[in-house]
Amino acid sequence: MFKFILKRFAAAIPVLLVVTTLTFVLVHAAPGGPFDQEKAVPAEVLANLNKRYKLDQPMYAQYVDYMGHALKGDFGPSFKYPGRSVTEMIVDGMPVTAELGFYSILVALIIGVVSGVLASLKPNTAQDYVPMSLAMVGICLPSVLLGPLLLLIFGLWLGWFPVSGWDTWAHKILPSITLGSGYAAYIARLSRGGMLEIMSQDFIRTARAKGLSEAMVVFKHAMRGGLGPVISFIGPAIAGLLSGSFVTETVFQIQGIGRFYVQAAFNRDYTMILGTTILFSVMIVFFNLMSDIMAVWANPRLKFEATGSA
Repeated sequence: MFKFILKRFAAAIPVLLVVTTLTFVLVHAAPGGPFDQEKAVPAEVLANLNKRYKLDQPMYAQYVDYMGHALKGDFGPSFKYPGRSVTEMIVDGMPVTAELGFYSILVALIIGVVSGVLASLKPNTAQDYVPMSLAMVGICLPSVLLGPLLLLIFGLWLGWFPVSGWDTWAHKILPSITLGSGYAAYIARLSRGGMLEIMSQDFIRTARAKGLSEAMVVFKHAMRGGLGPVISFIGPAIAGLLSGSFVTETVFQIQGIGRFYVQAAFNRDYTMILGTTILFSVMIVFFNLMSDIMAVWANPRLKFEATGSA
């Protein structure tokens, strides 16, 4: 396993380097600059700002300087918020984004696994068609649309939940449902497919022939193998939830990393864009690796070498 982990991290280094390099080139090639405003900045002031943030240097020099500091965990100062570093802002916003991701993956797993397992027990019946139809709706309904709808209905019309913020448990329900519902739909379909395949295996028929209850057959024998596709999907799902938090945090006015990233894109805050991109890239690699390890643990017939190629 240790060799497998080393191989995965070694393979991730070139990917992270390419992602960082492309992001650096693209943000510098985009029209405008971090100090462009509606009112023109005097040439002397603009020159001093560019010198202060080393934007007057050639691009390759800026790149080498930035990468040298980034490898030490220093993502540079924020252009939008003078006096604050990108690392400091990430540390401030990360707990909120992580908490939102945690609640969202719980929503996705609970709704998705329960729906998928129930649908697999009676295929091609109403118990199957209803949750799978709802899952298809969840897949087709993006968070950018679902969030405002939930906010409008349950926040403004009914007044059941607050419409913005992240202070109490009531603030966290609508954002978590918004972010987790789409992945709940995917997990429901994966759960159904995996369970249907396992339930047709010989060892399931043997367990039933021994007189085991249906609950024992499902929970003890079928679910461990049947939920293998879900376990493999958890890593990419968590990574997707964290990156998908951009929209949800903006809609519900949550002060997490996602909202900082959106604001940085509008403000041409180069260092904030680069810092959050690197952070999310590293997190994607980490959660994909954890997902592969969990998949092997759930199904010992898999090998770490084979999982690494998945």
